[in-house]
Amino acid sequence: MEIRFVSTAGARPIRLDELEALLAGPDGFCWVDVPSWTDDAEALLLRLGCHARLIEACRRRNYVPVVHTYPGQVFVTVHAPLLGGKGHVHLLELDLVVGERVLVTVHGPINPDLDLSVCLTETDAVRARLDAGRMSPDGPADLAYAVTSAVARSQSALIHQIAERLPGLEKEVMTSRLRSPEELLERMFLIRHELMTGRTMAAQCHEVWARIAGLGRFAREGRLDQAADLADQFARVRSLADGETMFLVAVIELYQTKVHTKMTVAMERLAVIAAVTLPVTALASIYGMNVIVNDETHWRSLLVIVLVMITMSGLLLRWARRQGWW
Repeated sequence: MEIRFVSTAGARPIRLDELEALLAGPDGFCWVDVPSWTDDAEALLLRLGCHARLIEACRRRNYVPVVHTYPGQVFVTVHAPLLGGKGHVHLLELDLVVGERVLVTVHGPINPDLDLSVCLTETDAVRARLDAGRMSPDGPADLAYAVTSAVARSQSALIHQIAERLPGLEKEVMTSRLRSPEELLERMFLIRHELMTGRTMAAQCHEVWARIAGLGRFAREGRLDQAADLADQFARVRSLADGETMFLVAVIELYQTKVHTKMTVAMERLAVIAAVTLPVTALASIYGMNVIVNDETHWRSLLVIVLVMITMSGLLLRWARRQGWW
């Protein structure tokens, strides 16, 4: 658990036992970053007067973004994406407790197979800017805005990362000879799943921040434009995901059209073969029963029947050619 006191003089790390004394001062605010949930983090939230439902929401995993408002506090959950394997996108949860003089960011819980450092990307970037003096937030709402903007950028980066694979996939579909359709089709649907996951995260975050902007309780007066801007950022990510998804769906439809066309051509050729061989087979059956006998073969009749078969096959092939079947 890392704690920083932010004032006009800059940001500096502090100890847990200094927190309450600094909050009792006239200016400045504190940022508490909790990488993973612990008993100490729960005790700190209780000391800050957080509601029991808020603490429970921080303790357990939230699969969709949420917003809860309490007197003097707003609780928000957002998700940053991490691209996994075979079309899976990890949801990296970040809980924010925005108060008048304190901001608490709680990471996780996360998949046990992941390293904890992947959850700290957004907060580490904001902390580096804060420590270097490249940003001077006026309060917890400003800092929460910076952290959440970093989450929106992570979601946008996911969409761009997926989009980089689409031109190569489109080229492969257009030049494919359909030798292994199952493998290529599976790849396309896994990519579509990644896009839909990113799109869902952005859409849900947009709804949460649009509600916060409408509630008017994100921060002091004059700060609601930040909530509206965050809603707009997530809406733009959702729009990017929609555009890339539509492009991918068009590629999938092109691929499916090529497969269906190939199957139709194959069926037409099979129909030609059946049309040519069926009358020949019927005539051969009759010929075998009534013309060829055990004692001798009627060569003249055999020659006539074979010529008739060839003529029938030729006429059927010519007709099929005129129909464009082959």
